[in-house]
Amino acid sequence: MSRIYLSEAQKQRIFHQLEQAYPEEAAGFLLGHMVEGYIAGADVVIDEVVPVDNVSDAGKKRRHFVIKPQDWMRLEDQADASGLRLIGCYHSHPDAPATPSAFDREHSYPDFLYIIVAVKKGRATDMRSYELGREGSHKHIMAVVSDEAWQEIMSWDHVQ
Repeated sequence: MSRIYLSEAQKQRIFHQLEQAYPEEAAGFLLGHMVEGYIAGADVVIDEVVPVDNVSDAGKKRRHFVIKPQDWMRLEDQADASGLRLIGCYHSHPDAPATPSAFDREHSYPDFLYIIVAVKKGRATDMRSYELGREGSHKHIMAVVSDEAWQEIMSWDHVQ
């Protein structure tokens, strides 16, 4: 099982964005790189969290998020130009658990990381990471580390 490394500052940026959007869902992208994992396989380090607009129909924004294709392309280009990967995305579940919904599973991409944040009454309360698939979901260990520890992790050898 791979680990996902996220800095405390990144977590706080995500929480702030999602709390501000409450009671609607909000979302963003995760740009990062792989490092050699000491448990098994490669671990993921999140380098950047990038908020994007939820362009879902107005009446559906409380339970769904939709990201413009232009945002996907822009972020893929940004990741490539920075030597990073578009690792995944994050989004909120207003007044619902931080677990994948049926909609999340039906609209997921393989080998893509999804961080889901429960926002209860306007406050982010739980954050979990998954790879989603039609056959089920795979939960990852997410380590939110101090900004100092995150800087050290950034120096680890990248995996291609």
